[in-house]
Amino acid sequence: MPSTRDSALARRTFLQAFFSATVVAATETYAHAADAELFPALDAHTHFYDPTRPQGAPWPGKNDKLLYRKVLPDEFKNLTAKFGVQSTIAVEASPWLEDNQWLLDLAAKDKFVAGVVGNLDPASDEFPRHFERFARDPLFLGFRIGHDKLRPGLENKAFLDNLRRVIRHDRQLDVNGGPDMPADVARLAKLLPELRIVINHAGNLPIDGKAPPAEWQNGMVAVGQCPNAFCKVSALVEGLRPRGQTVPESVDFYRPVLDVAWNAFGPDRLIYGSNWPVCGRYASYGTVERIVVDYFRQRGSEALEKFLSRNAAKAYKSVTRMP
Repeated sequence: MPSTRDSALARRTFLQAFFSATVVAATETYAHAADAELFPALDAHTHFYDPTRPQGAPWPGKNDKLLYRKVLPDEFKNLTAKFGVQSTIAVEASPWLEDNQWLLDLAAKDKFVAGVVGNLDPASDEFPRHFERFARDPLFLGFRIGHDKLRPGLENKAFLDNLRRVIRHDRQLDVNGGPDMPADVARLAKLLPELRIVINHAGNLPIDGKAPPAEWQNGMVAVGQCPNAFCKVSALVEGLRPRGQTVPESVDFYRPVLDVAWNAFGPDRLIYGSNWPVCGRYASYGTVERIVVDYFRQRGSEALEKFLSRNAAKAYKSVTRMP
């Protein structure tokens, strides 16, 4: 049986080969495609679920006319094929323990799903047992917590010890929260510098085309100084303020936010994610991707290629397969 070190080396070798091929494909696409929206991409933030199951689903709610339906990879593949999306990382929004397994089973049947970010509570006494169970599956890339779990956990020895277990298994942690969340992610990143941490949705800040809130800016600067921290540039249209207005499609509206993220994290630690199907409440998938692709294209083809796939491979490096 191969050692942990051998397995890790094999994963990294596979990823290097895959993403080298992706870069070549990307270069050819940008050089030859008549439609600039076509690009090879790994969408690092989607949700799949099925409320028609006998047990139903805890999210989304039944009153959500757009989202309360069966949402599976085939629909997403068909929707994004014309945008060159080659794979996705599925993020579990359900707090039910066995829904982690449901999503892993879904990924096992469809290679388009490159891996799963689960939903576990590192403050729970049961965490070690549950984490060890799911970490046996190479498609289990890590898990996500909310800021409400992170903040008290920073002062909790058991919580931090459980995250050290995540480090030993070479998995990662996603964190979701509001504009005050990045500052606490910075604290965690400094406490555990070997833990790969991914901020979700750029901190879910309100976006109005003007300078973003100072609290968020300061937090992003602090966490950007930690080389083990990454940021998903996602949920931009969801942050639009005031609500109900027509979604601006020009990248200039979002530039004040994107500039802060770029200055904080640079070209190597920003990750593409759509937050589909939630983003569909506000804009088409084409609009969502065009905003960020236009921004990163202006930073150069290498920065765009890293953003669309290679940076995700660094953050979620236990990925073992791609389509």
